[in-house]
Amino acid sequence: MPGALTQDQIDHYRQDGYVTPLPAISAERAGALKSRYDALRAQSETEVTATLRSKPHLVLPWLYDLVLDPAVTEPVSAILGPNLLAWGSSFFAKPAGDPGYVSWHQDANYWGLEPHEVLTAWIAFSPSRRENGCMRMIPGSHDTGALDHRDTFAKDNLLTRGQEIAVEVDEARAVDIILEPGEMSLHHVGIVHGSEANASAIPRIGFAIRYIASHVRQIGGRTTATLARGVDEHGHFDLEPRPDADYDAAGLAFRADALARQHAVLYAGAEKGPVT
Repeated sequence: MPGALTQDQIDHYRQDGYVTPLPAISAERAGALKSRYDALRAQSETEVTATLRSKPHLVLPWLYDLVLDPAVTEPVSAILGPNLLAWGSSFFAKPAGDPGYVSWHQDANYWGLEPHEVLTAWIAFSPSRRENGCMRMIPGSHDTGALDHRDTFAKDNLLTRGQEIAVEVDEARAVDIILEPGEMSLHHVGIVHGSEANASAIPRIGFAIRYIASHVRQIGGRTTATLARGVDEHGHFDLEPRPDADYDAAGLAFRADALARQHAVLYAGAEKGPVT
């Protein structure tokens, strides 16, 4: 049943730091969402395409609705509890033959969220397989604590800072996160993960939603988040409104302010700022 997690799946997440594959939305809906994404990518306006990287749900109501969809939030709640906020969202896209990759990293080192009751729901809009650069995880690495990282700002790295773990990663232990359209994976904020370039003719389009339990705090400043499920009984974040229409003025203005506040926290001390 879409949305439900078994105890075995919950135990797997606790032990290994991820659970996959999970049914989320139908393959037909995933295809329709991919078509909307492709239509936006085909536009040349910088303001339109740039928004797909950070918090696009604040300017696209159909993504905002996906962030709140019970088929996505119910399994997340089985891990994080009944009250959820969505702290961020982003597309990770690799067109056919694209050299883009994601270096081995831990999200927890950069997000400044405490405690680490934080996970990513990664929803496949297209097939995600080894040959087109699926995510790869190191099982159990969420329990190793924070590893040293360095910023590379490498050209083809899909991470804004090109951050990568500064110690050797045992890639022989890596697990491929293979997903079909409409399926999703959940992974812990502390797990070591990455992905390789797309060496195939099949595009890899994934939409990542960063969920947090409502008692989690942003260290270093006050930022914004979307109430995704339940109630916000703590008020640690300013809540984000649903946009009225694609790229309406109010949504664009709110997103710009939200990202400015978030980036002031996340990029303090970095050599370069993010692409917004």
